[in-house]
Amino acid sequence: MPYNRALLYLKGSEMERLTYLTGYPEHLQQQVHQLLAQNRLGEVLLKRYPDTHDFTTDRALYQFTTELKNQYLRNASPISKVQYDSKIHVLKNALGLHTAVSRIQGNKLKAKAEIRVATVFKTAPEAFLRMIVVHELAHLREKDHNKAFYALCCHMEPGYHQLEFDTRLYLTHLELCGTLYG
Repeated sequence: MPYNRALLYLKGSEMERLTYLTGYPEHLQQQVHQLLAQNRLGEVLLKRYPDTHDFTTDRALYQFTTELKNQYLRNASPISKVQYDSKIHVLKNALGLHTAVSRIQGNKLKAKAEIRVATVFKTAPEAFLRMIVVHELAHLREKDHNKAFYALCCHMEPGYHQLEFDTRLYLTHLELCGTLYG
């Protein structure tokens, strides 16, 4: 069944655009098309990332995120909430979201930082979850996706760019072929 969906995708009048890889060079997209045509994308991902993580509850995700924050961003504002969010649609929005909530209590301004991760990453490799959390943590210091932002991401996760690409491959597999981890 998953094999047929991927083949139908590739047998259209022209090769469809790979939704999650549109910003990547054409030669990389061609390689992914080839893997899909050979029904090997899942095999490649499983070889690189054979296991999923154990951070499947909001509490475990909060602890995982807090440990990364304390290791790399001790002086950044505290995080009040971290949770999986089933309302995040990775196609329409993002892989995760960060929000800063400011409230006035009396004559004081209280700020809270929250991080939400798409529920689809509950059953993903730890490396993908880490990449998303690092990305959202970097927004505590850098609001825009600029050079300083990506430098901070790479400081917290040296393989950040490869993990971002591999996460997009994973999402492509989910979209075209279905689940990868049972």
